Amino acid sequence: MDCAARTHSVVSTATITSALFSKGSPNSRVFIIKCSSKLDGAPSALVERPWKVADARLVLEDGSIWRAKSFGARGTQVGEVVFNTSLTGYQEIITDPSYAGQFVLMTNPHIGNTGINFDDEESMQCFLAGLVIRSLSISTSNWRCTEALGDYLAKRNIMGIYDVDTRAITRRLREDGSLIGVLSTENSKSDEELLEMSRTWDIVGVDLISGVSCKSPYEWVDRTPSDWEFNDNRRSKENFNVVAYDFGIKHNILRRLASYGCKITVVPSTWPASETLKMKPDGVLFSNGPGDPSAVPYAVEAVKELIGKIPVFGICMGHQLLGQALGGKTFKMKFGHHGGNHPVRNLRNGCVEISAQNHNYAVDPESLPEGVEVTHVNLNDGSCAGLASSKMKLMSLQYHPEASPGPHDSDPIFGDFIQLMKQEKVKA
Repeated sequence: MDCAARTHSVVSTATITSALFSKGSPNSRVFIIKCSSKLDGAPSALVERPWKVADARLVLEDGSIWRAKSFGARGTQVGEVVFNTSLTGYQEIITDPSYAGQFVLMTNPHIGNTGINFDDEESMQCFLAGLVIRSLSISTSNWRCTEALGDYLAKRNIMGIYDVDTRAITRRLREDGSLIGVLSTENSKSDEELLEMSRTWDIVGVDLISGVSCKSPYEWVDRTPSDWEFNDNRRSKENFNVVAYDFGIKHNILRRLASYGCKITVVPSTWPASETLKMKPDGVLFSNGPGDPSAVPYAVEAVKELIGKIPVFGICMGHQLLGQALGGKTFKMKFGHHGGNHPVRNLRNGCVEISAQNHNYAVDPESLPEGVEVTHVNLNDGSCAGLASSKMKLMSLQYHPEASPGPHDSDPIFGDFIQLMKQEKVKA
C-alpha cells in the first residue's frame, strides 16, 4: 500500500510484520504492509487532490460557523436561513419569489439528481439569496434535464453550498428560530466581519414585494398542460375575468386559474384599487409573495378598498394582507412553514389536506372581526391557515394550493373561487 507523502516523514520505506497468533499456531498469519514516502523535498501541496475541498463558510448570527463546499455563484451574500422539508421539487422552490431574501436549506439530503428543465420554472428568475444542501448530485438522470443545478445557479448569480451538516443546522433553527446568516467564498473576509454582517442585517420590516413584482400589467393565457392536468372534470364552461395582484406570483397558480376557466390580467403590487374596479373583473386574486406583510401598507390599502365590492381570493401573502385589511394582526413565526408535507384541517368538511407551504408570518385569528370565519387550521401548530366571509365576498389560504411542488389535495379551492364569482354573477 503506497501512502501519500508526508512532510514530517523520515523513513522512505518501512516494513511491518505482524503475527495475529502464536508463531507455532497452524492459524498464524503474517501481514506485510509497505508505506513509501518520498524524501526529495517536494511539498505535499503540489499533489493534486481528486476531490473538492471546503472553500465556503456559512456564518450564523448566533456565532456558529459552518465550513462547506461551494457551487453556483461565488462571493458574499446575507439572508435569513429557513429550512424546507420537501422531498422533491427543488427547482420550483428556488424559483419561488416568496423566498426573496432567504437562504433555503433543504432537509432532504440529496439534491440535484434531476437537474434543471424549463417546464418547472415558477418565475422568470431566482430571487432567493442562496441554497444550502447536504449532498450535491454528481450526475443527472431525468429525461427532461437540460442543465445541471450548479451551472443554473451560477448563470443566475445565486450562491450554493454543500457538504454541510444540514440536520444540525435545522435542529438549531427549530430550537432558536430563523437566523440571519452570511454565505461567503471570500478568504479576505474574516469570521468576525461575516458575523458582524449577520448581526446588523434584518429582514423584518423590509418591503421585498416591490423587488419581485411585475412592472406593468400583462395578460396570462397558459393553462396547465394536458400531460400534467389531473382535474379536467372541474373546469368551468364559463369564462371569468380575474385581476391577479403580483406580490411574487407563481406561474402554476396562474395556470391553475386558467385551467378553471379564468381570463387573467396580472397587475403590479402597486396597482391602484380604483384602476382594478375600472376593469370590471369578476374576481381578484391576491398572490403569494415574500417578507413581512406589515412592510407593504400600500398593498394593505389596495386590498381594503376592494373587500366587499368584488369576490377576492388571497393566497399566502394575499391571505396575510386580507387579515390586516380586515383589521387583524399578523406576527412572525418562530421558523415558519416551508415544505410539501404540512397537514391542514378543512374545518368546513372535516377533511385533512397535505399542503405545500412557504411563509414566515401568520394571521392572529383572535384579532379578526366578527363575521370572518377561520376555515382551515394547520395541524402542526394550530395556526390559522384559511379565512372566509360570504358577506364580504372573500376567501383565503395561507398555503399554496397549486402544488408546485407538493400534493394536489388543495386544488379544489380554485373551484371554490369560481363558485364565489358565479354566485355574484347570478346576483347581478
